[in-house]
Amino acid sequence: GHIEGAVNTSLGTIVADAAVSTKPILVVCYTGQTASHATVALRLSGFRTAKVLKWGMSGWDSSLSGSWLANSGDENGVIGIGHTNWVATATVTPVEYNAPEWTTSATTPAEMLVERVTLMTTNGFQGVPAADVLAAPTDFYINNYWAQVDVDKYGHIDGANRINPLSIASDEFKYYDPSKTVVTYCWTGQTSSMVTAYLTVLGYDAKSLKFGVNSMIYSALESHQFVAPTVNYPLVQE
Repeated sequence: GHIEGAVNTSLGTIVADAAVSTKPILVVCYTGQTASHATVALRLSGFRTAKVLKWGMSGWDSSLSGSWLANSGDENGVIGIGHTNWVATATVTPVEYNAPEWTTSATTPAEMLVERVTLMTTNGFQGVPAADVLAAPTDFYINNYWAQVDVDKYGHIDGANRINPLSIASDEFKYYDPSKTVVTYCWTGQTSSMVTAYLTVLGYDAKSLKFGVNSMIYSALESHQFVAPTVNYPLVQE
């Protein structure tokens, strides 16, 4: 099923498909994470008001909540609370790196942006499971995309930086190491998916930690927890 009036599209074709729209665009997927990649693609392509549906279809109807429910938790010591690589120390002090380098066939900045957005959408959603990052955090350049007060309250993945805000204008993006796979995590995996899409366009090898800290410290969270909806909104089957 789907939301009434919804148009079926994909990450790879959404920018072209959106060209026929005369309405504000809301992007929807199962969990909100792939849709966050797509929303960045749309915004960088001129659809400045594009938005993502928080929690995706999982938050629309409880019968579709399986992905979130299966990935929200911290049981069995595999991920999250009690893991040796989830720590309460200060995050790493970031240092500046050179900007990433890449080649292009474009001859103007506008063409270059189109080329980079196309590359990002063609490559698909770039995500990594929390268990993989916690098992070997030194294999990645990790950014905890939180406010400092949240890091102080909950802790973080060992070795993580905390780069927030992130912008081109103030050069915060230069704190990312272009020689490593960059993993960003947030509360739900949706903001980090947007950051990941943006970093990919800039030339980084970037991944979003799937389902955010809901997949690591769910039981400790006092906010931003996924909860299956108690009120289901209509689904259209045809």
